[in-house]
Amino acid sequence: MWGMKKLSIIIPAYNEKNTIEEIIKRVKAVDLDGLEKEIIVVDDGSKDGTREILKTISGIKYIFHDKNLGKGGAIKTGFQNATGDILIIQDADLEYDPQDYGKILKSILSGQADVVYGSRFLTSEPKRVMLIWHLLGNLFLTFLSDLLTGLTLTDMETCYKAFRREVTDSFKDKIASKRFGIEPELTARVAKGGWRVYEVGISYYGRSYEEGKKISWRDGVAAIWHILRFNLFK
Repeated sequence: MWGMKKLSIIIPAYNEKNTIEEIIKRVKAVDLDGLEKEIIVVDDGSKDGTREILKTISGIKYIFHDKNLGKGGAIKTGFQNATGDILIIQDADLEYDPQDYGKILKSILSGQADVVYGSRFLTSEPKRVMLIWHLLGNLFLTFLSDLLTGLTLTDMETCYKAFRREVTDSFKDKIASKRFGIEPELTARVAKGGWRVYEVGISYYGRSYEEGKKISWRDGVAAIWHILRFNLFK
């Protein structure tokens, strides 16, 4: 394990009262072969009772934002408060399965990778069928990002991104994105840092807007600007 003893799981959460207990339960249940888990939930100004639920859950560290700063703001707070040797981002909405941690962390623990992305497209694992516009949007944004970073990712927009601590330490205080621009920003910063990036297939259980999905077409349009911004102007 190259001296790595602790995994910090960063869970940004905003109005996730229906899923927050279950995702934490699933994270706690993952067997990481002796690797200690630090679960950090950053509640990003929830108004639906999420933070009241968090106060009742033992074995986690929770941080409350007084106002909503967006997913990027929550991830920045999580990175700044993490103490693990490896950090991974976990959405609170049950779309991603913590049982995939083992395959994501394998290349980091073996010393081969500095960063690992979990791809929803490079996989034979179960995944919920996406709406065609979501699929095309994801593929286009990943292509544009790859074109400017020089990487060959298949899923830049994935939630599952794992990092050696040295990687996040190199940019955690510089993170500027507030909403979902965090995905292209992290990718651009990783590419500019020259870190060793790997990608593995994961399962995916996407939810619909009726089930609480928050990202919209506006975020997709904004992502184009963020890709250009963090690759060409930062």
